[in-house]
Amino acid sequence: MSDELDRVKELRSRTSAGVMDCKRALQEAGQDIDKAIEVLRTKGIAKAAKRAERTTSAGVVEAYIHPGERLGVLVEVDVETDFVARNQDFRRFVRDLAMQVAAADPIAIDRDGVPADSVEREKRIFEEQLADSNKPANIVEKIVTGKLDKFYADACLLEQPFVKTPEKTVGDYLKEQIAKFGENIRIKRFARFKVGE
Repeated sequence: MSDELDRVKELRSRTSAGVMDCKRALQEAGQDIDKAIEVLRTKGIAKAAKRAERTTSAGVVEAYIHPGERLGVLVEVDVETDFVARNQDFRRFVRDLAMQVAAADPIAIDRDGVPADSVEREKRIFEEQLADSNKPANIVEKIVTGKLDKFYADACLLEQPFVKTPEKTVGDYLKEQIAKFGENIRIKRFARFKVGE
């Protein structure tokens, strides 16, 4: 019995999931902690999608000033309750986002926020690059679509690889936090300031 309790404790410390969720995940994973983490992540991401419609009326604004004081970022992240907004893990998450904006310089939070003229300009450049390639129109269209997806991955905060763990995107990191706190979390806006720009 104590072995099972130890597994639950370890899983809780690694995921911050509830006791019953940990017990169920361990049962589903045959007491394998790594598999149980995958189970919790999968279920958490599904729950996160359901929470996306809930109202966010609390939150924080975080400031990050890069060493040397020539680069600064402000980020507003909203949540459902003040209880979560004051949580130190949530504050750490918001600070990570501010550092991400400082490091990766996104244009917008998601694809909807990228100005249409920027997308059109990039598309036109990609099409001009392929104009003399003698490739069929449908192949050119697929290549342009792929290049636009790469452009969005660089330009959109949620699609960028997360600087601390590049194997996942900022969007994945956000979904993990939604699952962890059990509330909808929304990155509302950000501003990046650099001396001389």
